[in-house]
Amino acid sequence: MTGRNETVVSEFLLLGLPIQSEHQHLFSALFLAMYVTTILGNLVIMVLICLDPHLHTPMYLFLSNLSFSDLCFSSVTVPKLLQDMQSHVPSIPYAGCLTQMYFFLFFGDLESFLLAAMAYDRYVAICFPLHYTTIMSPKLCLLLVVLPWVLTTFHAMLHTLLMARLSFSADNMIPHFFCDVSVLLKLSCSDTRVNELVIFITGGLILVLPFLLIILSYARILSSILKVPSAKGIYKAFSTCGSHLTVVSLFYGTIIGLYLCPSANNSTVKETVMSMMYTVVTPMLNPFIYSLRNRDMKGALGRVFCKKKTPFSL
Repeated sequence: MTGRNETVVSEFLLLGLPIQSEHQHLFSALFLAMYVTTILGNLVIMVLICLDPHLHTPMYLFLSNLSFSDLCFSSVTVPKLLQDMQSHVPSIPYAGCLTQMYFFLFFGDLESFLLAAMAYDRYVAICFPLHYTTIMSPKLCLLLVVLPWVLTTFHAMLHTLLMARLSFSADNMIPHFFCDVSVLLKLSCSDTRVNELVIFITGGLILVLPFLLIILSYARILSSILKVPSAKGIYKAFSTCGSHLTVVSLFYGTIIGLYLCPSANNSTVKETVMSMMYTVVTPMLNPFIYSLRNRDMKGALGRVFCKKKTPFSL
């Protein structure tokens, strides 16, 4: 039952984005600008948190890890996309495809856990302010950072090993701009039921459970704020939670729609656009949503900048 069309695939051809050739340079410049913004925004956050002692708190510990995750998550796909948009034969080796898939899953899963950790941190800070330092102890913070790294390592490796056992036909064209799990499963000529079952089971743990914890945390935050008769406090809570939930919905909504609720009516263009939202747009927005609008981060930027300028002004 192996069939005559099965062969040892040495590389895949990434068909990329459905963009007309005359618009390639325009979109290439746009994606490059978005990628540079993502890199610079997240680097600024990590440097400020590292240099400013005022930001050595649990919330900014999670934020620095999230910024690193965003930076790497975007770097897994965007540089290859930019290279392929300038190439006449946008190919990727078989081993390179599996490697890209591994790191894509790793940093995507890591972001899911870190968003949940940040939501829990805000829940404790707002709902239990007097017990915040006791609950968010250094031991718990370390656990909330280290555990996601360990879990995502094994989860990404599991899917990569399951994918490596599959066979692929001579048709090695991937109608996507990166080696996505769902696209590779459609391309395989092997039995993929085990892979799909593992995606469904682990997806519930890695994606749905953190998403529900985030929603529950912010629901409790809003409930707590609404009990306080302060229009300013209510506005601040709605503003902050609304911004955070926008990014959370953008990130989780597209991923859940693609991987856990697939539809036969989903076109290649629709799937590609949805993938662009959480691989390119969300990592770029996170620095603005989570920190650059934050008063503490603006203060840290001023303190670090002034500290660097002082020797020259003297």
